[in-house]
Amino acid sequence: MAGPLSGYRIIEIAGIGPGPFAAMLLADMGAEVIRVERAQSVRGPAPDTPYYDVMLRGRRNIAVDLKHPDGAATLLDLVEHADALIEGFRPGVMERLGIGPDQCLGRNPKLVFGRMTGWGQTGPYSQAAGHDINYISLAGALAHFGRAGEAPVPPLNMVGDFGGGGMFLAYGVVCALLEAQRSGVGQVVDTAMVDGAAVLMSMFWSFKEIGAFDENARGTNLLDTGAHFYDVYRCADGHYISLGSIESQFYAELMRLTGLDGDAEFARQMDKEYWPHLKDRLTQVFGTKTRDEWCAIMEHTDVCFAPVLTMSEAAEHPHNVERGTFIDVAGMKQPAPAPRFSRTVPEVAGAPAHPGQHTREILADWGIPADRIEQLVADRAVADA
Repeated sequence: MAGPLSGYRIIEIAGIGPGPFAAMLLADMGAEVIRVERAQSVRGPAPDTPYYDVMLRGRRNIAVDLKHPDGAATLLDLVEHADALIEGFRPGVMERLGIGPDQCLGRNPKLVFGRMTGWGQTGPYSQAAGHDINYISLAGALAHFGRAGEAPVPPLNMVGDFGGGGMFLAYGVVCALLEAQRSGVGQVVDTAMVDGAAVLMSMFWSFKEIGAFDENARGTNLLDTGAHFYDVYRCADGHYISLGSIESQFYAELMRLTGLDGDAEFARQMDKEYWPHLKDRLTQVFGTKTRDEWCAIMEHTDVCFAPVLTMSEAAEHPHNVERGTFIDVAGMKQPAPAPRFSRTVPEVAGAPAHPGQHTREILADWGIPADRIEQLVADRAVADA
């Protein structure tokens, strides 16, 4: 593994959503990440085919019964050799298992202990269940996704789980690792999706401050589908194109390529009261040609234009093909590691592993004696697929 995090060892306590995403980002960058699954997840020998979950790529898998005293003790042994640990349980669960921050930092004072929750480790909501849609609601984000006169539209689970959660966890862990190199002391990183989603709204707090964003008028602002020059339009074939012609020079190019230059109505670009009417007119214009026809006219220009592609279409688009934006790992198409590095080039270390697929191998590599490994397996403190 040649990525910029090569040489770091990270333990991932198995979870869903943002935790595995953060672990994937760290593994993509070259860290040796081992995923600790529940021993109960092992139901026989691991199949020859890769596990289906792309987010589990690039790391080996060990199955441990963390409720078993020897299982928890084994995890603490692994912690001694780790630079960081990440977990996504509700607050207090790791402590009740005997593997919380105090126990882990007691065994390894330089450890970075990354915690991923929806609501955070503290606060009135901290013990409540929730999902992405709830976290971005409380963060003041979801209210602003959607069109005028319609209900808010959840943007998949990208803003809470992955943008506000997993990416902030990976960022926080790397920040703490850098600090630990100077201080020699680890710390706890409390990552909450509600916090991260709130931070992602920073620009709109600025806009609100200067009166450029009306928080009570969803779908009427510059970037929330209010503007006719920043939206998606349906083409004659039922496919869609996207426009982002905000600046005057880009807007002028849009007018030229649609044949609307010189039209007095479209000269009123920033007249918000006129936006709905101009949007209706553009809807008619883009409905006269297919998506491919509009691509032939507008691609590679300064309109700020792109076709709206599905995942499968995106993987085949010439721009993405040339950059290698999508790769094939063990027959599974998926996004490539990002960002790009000129020297320490990241690469996916391997296909997603099945629960317990590398239990014996990991324990041996991380310094557990062979006789103890066999005893752990026999006692069902760990499971080997």
